[in-house]
Amino acid sequence: MLSTRITQLFGIEYPIVGGCMMHISGPEFVAAISNAGALGVLASAMFPDRESFRQAIRRTRALTDRPFAVNLSLHPAIRPIDNAVYVDVILEEGVRIVETSGHRPPEDLFTRLKAGGVTVMHKCVSVRHALTAQRLGADAVTVFGTEGGGHIGELGLTTMVLVPLAAGALEVPVLAAGGIADGRGLAAALALGAEGVVIGTRLLLTEECPIHPNLKQALAQAAETDTRPILGSLRNQMRVWDNAAARQVAELEARSASLAEILAVVGGPMTRRMYETGEIDVGVTACSQAVGLMREIRPVAEVIRGMAEEAQAVIRRLLETG
Repeated sequence: MLSTRITQLFGIEYPIVGGCMMHISGPEFVAAISNAGALGVLASAMFPDRESFRQAIRRTRALTDRPFAVNLSLHPAIRPIDNAVYVDVILEEGVRIVETSGHRPPEDLFTRLKAGGVTVMHKCVSVRHALTAQRLGADAVTVFGTEGGGHIGELGLTTMVLVPLAAGALEVPVLAAGGIADGRGLAAALALGAEGVVIGTRLLLTEECPIHPNLKQALAQAAETDTRPILGSLRNQMRVWDNAAARQVAELEARSASLAEILAVVGGPMTRRMYETGEIDVGVTACSQAVGLMREIRPVAEVIRGMAEEAQAVIRRLLETG
């Protein structure tokens, strides 16, 4: 079903990767995505030290016998992590797939991962950075459009533009990310030249997603206009759900507030509090414009399988009408 170079490269059933989400993409959720036939991606930045990270890898492996990946974040962080140490753990634990995300992948990390037999994919927001990742040895590249949720960069390029540009410029397979939440989006990405997609926001509305039901219900009622970019003043722009906390950040940026004032709102403790207690306005959460396409909370396996089946139906219909 929808066999591409991405399904072959990762050994997965569907050309779908579950987007790595901070405070969310832990072992249980990652395993649910992988068990559904997609590729789950463990957020290494969730774990404060090498041993907790090691145990998370082992826990994920205990929960699934399917392929999964580990994300290494290259974005600025309040609590910086030495990714070189985490690469040690990845190699020691025999992780076979790694995703890096950020502007420019560090050559030394790529060299070590590739020498260890790891399949590497890199997520970025421009073709220029995608070409750099390919030159450094990336086996696949994700291009992330500005309509997506999370770190969208400052270029403002959409998925519709980035994907065909990247597919035309790169030799390695391309994954499309940003604003994709159903089978129509998957079929469109394949038509544009991608060989798979990365989805994040759609997976927030799943039974297995470890966020509070209050937040899931709020997102289920959100429209495509209910997101906003923030942190542009810090050159770390990200798209989030437009709640009271996001609006507060926008106001702080507008009056050139201090970094400490901004971090008090966007910091991880406030986001975790929102996820755990259901106080939907105390923190910010990454959110794509595709939130307007989502209304139902369903099991992960149904979401993944449904996307693939819908994409196949769309492709068949186009072939029949053509």
